[in-house]
Amino acid sequence: MRKIVFTFCLLSLLSCDKIKEFTSRSDDKSDDQVIASVGEVELYLSDVKSVVPKGTPKNDSLVLIKSFINTWAKQQLLLKKAQENISEVNNNQIDALVKNYKESLYINGYKESLINQQLDTVVTEQSIQKYYTNNKDNFRLNEELLQLKYIYFGTDFLDKKEAIKKFKSDEIEDLEGLENLTINFKDYMLRDSSWVSYDDVLLKIPPFRYESKEKLLKKSKFIQKEDSLGVYLVAVNNVLNRNDIAPISYIRNNIKQLILHKRKIELVREIEKTLINDAIKNNEFKEY
Repeated sequence: MRKIVFTFCLLSLLSCDKIKEFTSRSDDKSDDQVIASVGEVELYLSDVKSVVPKGTPKNDSLVLIKSFINTWAKQQLLLKKAQENISEVNNNQIDALVKNYKESLYINGYKESLINQQLDTVVTEQSIQKYYTNNKDNFRLNEELLQLKYIYFGTDFLDKKEAIKKFKSDEIEDLEGLENLTINFKDYMLRDSSWVSYDDVLLKIPPFRYESKEKLLKKSKFIQKEDSLGVYLVAVNNVLNRNDIAPISYIRNNIKQLILHKRKIELVREIEKTLINDAIKNNEFKEY
């Protein structure tokens, strides 16, 4: 194995001015300092300019740089040995893979550019509703969902009785009165039209973690739970179980992404079709 040569001065690396150089030196190798080499391959000062974050102490900077250099040297040595010992057949296979990968990068980059220019990204509510209606069976839930309202306030909350009274009420003015108290709540959700996953409910309302799932996954006009930090008032308006059809409001963004993905596929097919037809027309593509 050819000897690794580290041609850098440790004292200079300890210099604050030299460390600052890592983030300011140009990528031009003509006046760049070589700090390590493996055979004919050289590592330059500018190659390690991003290794040391600004404000790093001198000793820590040296450790980071030495670690980077050792990693680089190992990689170069392994690469050298691999190139020396790999068979011609395997070498040709690697060259073919590299060629295919490079071509794929060019092609995909070109496609993405065309997609960004031509893709219609406006998805109307009508389109979302139509897609949902035609594919409902594909939107089966793999989790439980709840529609609920809840409030959470501290144990020192002075209007506890008033809040409980208004929370239990179905009157609009009581709900509005409850909304006026939200500045005093630690957390709340007063509109019960949104769907929330069962797991998210457990995160928001820790005392529920000690209740059975069966008890929680049913409609309930009023549930009161307390812990050392405060009081939770909960009303479960509706429940959906696993394998039920997901409500459109819960998966609206997913449907939008599915529609856009379908448009992308169709656009790419149209682009490819146009390329083939144009190439045939211009006599650039021939089949023999």
